Amino acid sequence: MQKKLSRSLAFGAVVAAVILGSGSASAEVSKELIAKAKAEGEVVWYTTMVVDQVVRPVAAAFESQYGIKVSFVTGGWRDVALRVSNEAKAGSVKGDVYDSSEALGAMLPDGLVEAYRPQSAANFPDDLKDKDGYWTAAIMQPMVAAVNTDMVEEADYPKTFEDLLDPKWKGQMAWTNNPTLSGPVGFIGAVLETMGEDKGMDYLKKLAQQKIANVPSNQRVVLDQAIAGQYPLVLSVYNYHVAISQDKGAPIKPIHLDVSQMNTGMAGMLKGAPHPNAAKLFLEYFYSEAGQKIAASAGYIPVSPDVKAKHPELNPLAGKFKVISFSPTNVGDKPAHWLDIYKTLFE
Repeated sequence: MQKKLSRSLAFGAVVAAVILGSGSASAEVSKELIAKAKAEGEVVWYTTMVVDQVVRPVAAAFESQYGIKVSFVTGGWRDVALRVSNEAKAGSVKGDVYDSSEALGAMLPDGLVEAYRPQSAANFPDDLKDKDGYWTAAIMQPMVAAVNTDMVEEADYPKTFEDLLDPKWKGQMAWTNNPTLSGPVGFIGAVLETMGEDKGMDYLKKLAQQKIANVPSNQRVVLDQAIAGQYPLVLSVYNYHVAISQDKGAPIKPIHLDVSQMNTGMAGMLKGAPHPNAAKLFLEYFYSEAGQKIAASAGYIPVSPDVKAKHPELNPLAGKFKVISFSPTNVGDKPAHWLDIYKTLFE
C-alpha cells in the first residue's frame, strides 16, 4: 500500500475547476468545530476510492477551504481493514476516516469505527444512513448486466433473471471472481432475497449450468473484456462504469434485470482517531453539496438530493429500475451463506 500526502493544490485545470465551482461546505458546520479541526492541523484518510478522480480533488478542495492537510493512504478494502485492525491492536491508531462498505463490514464487529452523523447529510434518504451513525452513504453503486452491442442484437437482450437461462448464453457470460456484495455474492443475494430461498436456489442451480466465467480481476476489467468482445454478456458491473464507457463510444449497454443489487460507497470515522475534530469536519465536507459535486463530476452517482448525477438515469432514486440495497448493517450473516453458494455452484 502506498502512502501519498496531498499538500499541493496544483492538480491541474480540471481539479481547479471543481474546487472553484464547489461552493462553501461550512453552512452546517460550527465555528467551534472548524477552530478545533484547524488546531489539529491534519486528517488522515484511509481510502479505496480512485485517487485521481475523487481522492485528490476532495483533498485539494478541503485543504483549500480549511487549510488543514489531508494525508491519504490508498488500498483495497482488505488493506484498509487490516491496517486499522493492526493499528488498534498495537494501540497506535493513525487513521481518522475511512471509506468502503466492505471494510466497514470487517471493522464494525470489532468495534473499530466511531459513530458520527454528519449534519451535511441530514437530508439524505434514511435508508442510506445507519440509524446508529456508523456509516452514511456518499455514492450509490447499482450493479447491472451489460451487453456488447456489436455482438448482441437488441431483440436478444436479456430482460429478466430467467432470460439468463436461455441456451444461447451458455458459456457466453462472465463476472468477477471477487466474492463481495458488489460481485457474484451480491448477485446471489439479490436472487434469493427476490425469489425466496427455495425458488432462488432452484434458479441458481440452473444458472450454474450456464458456465459463467469467473474473471480473476475487478468489475472494471470484466466490463473492458466485454467491450473488447471477449464476452457478449457480463453480470454485476457498475452501471456508472458502463455509462463512462458509453460516453467514450464503447459498444456497451447496461441491462437492468428484475432487480439490481446495490452497494453504497460509504465513509466514516475510526475509533480512537488522533484528529477527531478534523475527521468530523472532513466528513462534513465529504457529504456536503461541494463534496457530492466532486463525486458527480467523476461520474459517480451522488446520494444528495441536491446534486444531480452526470447521467441522472443511472440514479436508482429516479425510479427507472428496481434495486435491493445491501449494507454491512442490513445483511447480517447472510453474505457468508451466499458465499458458500457461490463456491459450491459457480467456482
